Amino acid sequence: MTKEPCTDFPRIAPIGLDGAIVQFGPVLSEPANRAAQAFRAAVERDPPDGVEEISTSLVSTYLRFDPLFLSLEALSADLEARLAHDDWYAAPLPEGRRLLRIPTVFGGDFGPQLGEAAEAAGMSAEAAQRELSQARVRVNAIGFAPGQPYLGTLPEAWDIPRQAGLTPRVPEGALVVAIRQFVLFSVSAPTGWRQVGRTAAPLFRPESETPFLLRPGDEVVFDAVPAEAWDRLSGDPKGGVTVEPLA
Repeated sequence: MTKEPCTDFPRIAPIGLDGAIVQFGPVLSEPANRAAQAFRAAVERDPPDGVEEISTSLVSTYLRFDPLFLSLEALSADLEARLAHDDWYAAPLPEGRRLLRIPTVFGGDFGPQLGEAAEAAGMSAEAAQRELSQARVRVNAIGFAPGQPYLGTLPEAWDIPRQAGLTPRVPEGALVVAIRQFVLFSVSAPTGWRQVGRTAAPLFRPESETPFLLRPGDEVVFDAVPAEAWDRLSGDPKGGVTVEPLA
């Protein structure tokens, strides 16, 4: 993610009849992602009457409202006032963030495209595993499937493209990489990203009071473990994941 300041943003735009989106940038960048997360947290602390849902994408904050109770014009005026009150691009990230260490088996049957991804990044498979397993990345957004995180930003060497075609299916827990980001799959699905590893992390726990393991703003390290550890990790309800609070 770039760190240049965003220009011509933030912008407020309608989404359908009952939604509004606050966009902090045209593409993913650290300031835009930070602003979206910080603004969401601030609005959640003091939501306008009539707002029923607040969420974030990579660079935007989305609000769903009751149009019978709150007009788009009134909501937009409220949001404009909040935007003018602070420099959201320099705002601190929300409180309550955590560091999660997620044991990951890289390469082999667990990461069949590690070598291909490493070649695209201009390094050996060994160097790629070392760099990916040592990277400390932030959850930029949750999306596509329940509890599924997009994480970044990886070093510039990992600005590799998606595949030209689709992998028909990767398993639940697949760790894939492209465009300086990881995606960790919460369900089995097709993808155009290259699978470099797999975890046993329980990303979606529908029976739990907190069904998503990860939250936007959390930080993650995918610690490399040998393939022999898989049976133990897959039998652990926590998948070997450890969690500690961030200051």
